[in-house]
Amino acid sequence: MLISLLLVLLAAVNLAHTRRSPQLQRRGSLPLINHGIFPSKQTGHPSANERRAPVERRQASDSTGCDPDSQLSVKAPKSNIFAGLTTDETVALTKFLHDEKSLNLTAASNATSWDNKIIAVELLQPNKSDALSYLDSDTQAPVRNARALIRFGATLEPYLQEYLVGPLPVAAGKTTVAPLDYIFNKGRGYQRLYNVDIDALTAFAYGYASTNISDISQQLLNGVSGLLHRSLQVLNGNQTATGDPSGAFAIAGSTPLIFEGDRVLQWAQIFKIHTGACEDEDILPSGLMFKTDITGRDPSKWFVVALQYNGIFYESEADLRKAINSSGFIKPGTNLDGAWACTDYNNVSFPHDELNPPVSVAPDGPRFTVDVEEKYVEWMDFTFYLSSSKYLGTQLHNIKYKGERIIYELGIQEAMAHYASASDPFQASNAYLDSEYGFGQTGWELVNGFDCPAYATYLNTSYYTGETTHVHPSSICMFEYDPGYPIQRHTGASYVSVTKNIVFIVRSISTVGNYDYIFDYEFYLDGSIHVTVRASGYIESSFWATNTQSNDGFHIHDHLAGSMHDHVLNYKIDLDVAGTANSVVKTELVPITKV
Repeated sequence: MLISLLLVLLAAVNLAHTRRSPQLQRRGSLPLINHGIFPSKQTGHPSANERRAPVERRQASDSTGCDPDSQLSVKAPKSNIFAGLTTDETVALTKFLHDEKSLNLTAASNATSWDNKIIAVELLQPNKSDALSYLDSDTQAPVRNARALIRFGATLEPYLQEYLVGPLPVAAGKTTVAPLDYIFNKGRGYQRLYNVDIDALTAFAYGYASTNISDISQQLLNGVSGLLHRSLQVLNGNQTATGDPSGAFAIAGSTPLIFEGDRVLQWAQIFKIHTGACEDEDILPSGLMFKTDITGRDPSKWFVVALQYNGIFYESEADLRKAINSSGFIKPGTNLDGAWACTDYNNVSFPHDELNPPVSVAPDGPRFTVDVEEKYVEWMDFTFYLSSSKYLGTQLHNIKYKGERIIYELGIQEAMAHYASASDPFQASNAYLDSEYGFGQTGWELVNGFDCPAYATYLNTSYYTGETTHVHPSSICMFEYDPGYPIQRHTGASYVSVTKNIVFIVRSISTVGNYDYIFDYEFYLDGSIHVTVRASGYIESSFWATNTQSNDGFHIHDHLAGSMHDHVLNYKIDLDVAGTANSVVKTELVPITKV
């Protein structure tokens, strides 16, 4: 999947040049005119060349430019008011919140589902008016505030509530905590939780599969040994089994929950556990699933509503047992792990593949400057700040082109993966909001030379969870890149004019469950900015049912089908082109019929 969005075409780079004028009468032998970066004609803002005039040009070499000491540095003109909280701030905030008796918090390391605990603490981005006042004048930086997400489990109706905590730094008699509501479209930072008892939900699902329908599991899935002894890694209601190699299967629950009247329900499907190095459970569905009623917080009142196997719906265990013992019942088998399911190189040989492929190089090292402490970047006529958060990942701020702000804020807000199926109720129930799992939290260290060119420059990111700050080293990379086509060219009667197209890319990669999202912010010499998202990893699959004609995915492997689904990615862009008092108008040509 490749999604490319041209956000804004801002201006054309000045490509003024001096043409050579040899006395050529034929077009067969034309001189090549190479374009460089020329000084900006706009007053008050130096061009890239003028900014770097004191920097002595390095001699070209065969190096890939990956020497970390070669990165050019710059001092940010202002402090990065968009950057996340410091470790000292999060430590002070954690203590302050625990001292707030009305919250009745339990330390994250000791909290159960029946306790109140801190889920996240992040910087509350400053109001734009305050930020612009600081960025555009000599006024003081805006007051820093934090937003804290608290889970309240010590109640029969558990919920999440966001709080505004500030001002920072934490100070007795000055810092306060209050519900944070004004930033939300629904008018409140509150969300009711219906599946907070993860351990109990896990025990219920595994207990049912290993006890109530153990005979069915044995017959259809060739055994479920160790099912109850597996450990679960649970992310907001989506149960994914990991660990214990003695077991053979895992259970996953659909997301989000299903609401039918006052009842809360969820489909659960049994998956085969990977046996090799590749974690490929997503493509090993068994086709055996059951619908659970998990209303309330008393596990003794939970029960299974219905079951499905091989595309056929059964209203009870008795109905499924009866079908299994009847003539003509089809038991297609399970999806078995193997080399076919692994993403690693599969030893397929292509012609001349033993030869080294092309490699990108930066012969003179980086041509952009970075203030690592402030996460501030300058490249050619662009300048901007970066930030990273647990849920939204990499965001860009105060993007300027030729010294003029064009974008105040740019960053992803949500990535939804919405599944659909006429034959698989488990998949038909799934609609993931991937920010819930955290683009920053799942943005791991990048692989140099593969995720990014060997000459790329890297930045670390951090996030807060479990009352601890975690650092992901080298999780953002920045580099120039030649896409392989010119940004402009023209053939005249006696010359050829052509300009190399060099792009500056800021990249991060987030592994959200089965998907790896590759997020790129791309800056072009013509003043345009592109946002590109690529998805890799594993598909979330369906069982290829033999008992129904309603399979709605491609047949991939023995009993495996692809699931029909959509990806919807939502970005926020606050344009400040020609100032803040601007608007966007969509114009359409609509055909009409006149008699």
